[in-house]
Amino acid sequence: MIYTVTLNPSIDYVVQIADFRSGKLNRTQNEIFLPGGKGNNVSMVLENLGVESTALGFAAGFTGSEIESMLQQRGIHTDYIRLSEGNSRVNVKLHSLSNACETEVNGNGPDIPEEALEKLIKKLGKLKKGDTVVLAGSIPATVRDTIYEEICMSLSGSDVRIVVDAEKRLLEKVLKYRPFLVKPNHHELGEIFGVDLQTKEDAAFYAGKLKEMGACNVIVSMAQDGAVFVGEQEETVLMEAPKGDVINSVGAGDSMVAGFLAGLDRGQRFEEAFRFAVYCGSACAFARGLPTAEEIEKIREESEGK
Repeated sequence: MIYTVTLNPSIDYVVQIADFRSGKLNRTQNEIFLPGGKGNNVSMVLENLGVESTALGFAAGFTGSEIESMLQQRGIHTDYIRLSEGNSRVNVKLHSLSNACETEVNGNGPDIPEEALEKLIKKLGKLKKGDTVVLAGSIPATVRDTIYEEICMSLSGSDVRIVVDAEKRLLEKVLKYRPFLVKPNHHELGEIFGVDLQTKEDAAFYAGKLKEMGACNVIVSMAQDGAVFVGEQEETVLMEAPKGDVINSVGAGDSMVAGFLAGLDRGQRFEEAFRFAVYCGSACAFARGLPTAEEIEKIREESEGK
């Protein structure tokens, strides 16, 4: 079973506006409500690809109940920990079509007490050999920045595959636990080493450094410039991004993580799973929301000339 962890889940209100004008009345052209948070995104794309997962996290108030309900309506198992105070956050994503500008207004979310964190760690401690846990995204301001490290430490020696998609300080702390996969973007990878990564060759070099620090497999996403994979069997793959009109960047990296895990679930080799991951990320960027299996397959066929 794949378990995704979202410490600060949200309801994402995604709207498209023809020509957004600050300080003026704006009317939407399209709008959608989604259960947000990087771990939830991974679960939703996995579900679209026919791969089962369980979403873990914290739910507070009526918004927390709605997040769980939306996930369950999509066929995703949930095992959220209920918080007695506050409300899960609401994020607003504004897409101005006239200039392809994206503006985000993200809520803070509820305070997460120590006993709730301990309950989550204990819950994850019950995972079995062959399970996968995805630790994705930032952490709430009230949560200590060692929480991912603590989770990895609790799973050490359990043969549970750990996937981490997180920013610099969170990612660096978990490398010593040899996570199965890490997926920084090129900006995050450059920040770790204090460099500005301009090419896929540069990204591959520093992805190798992450392997030396403990990561087993590394995917570096580079937006329209493609992606890089450096694997545990010493393989290095540089891939161009499929061509298309970028509509939405939200969830593209999460779609890549889901695509890689789905590819492995289908029995693909690491390199094949990586290429499928890039198709998933691109399909997300070219769509209004998270990609469907049909949208991903269309990108794959167009890219491979089938």
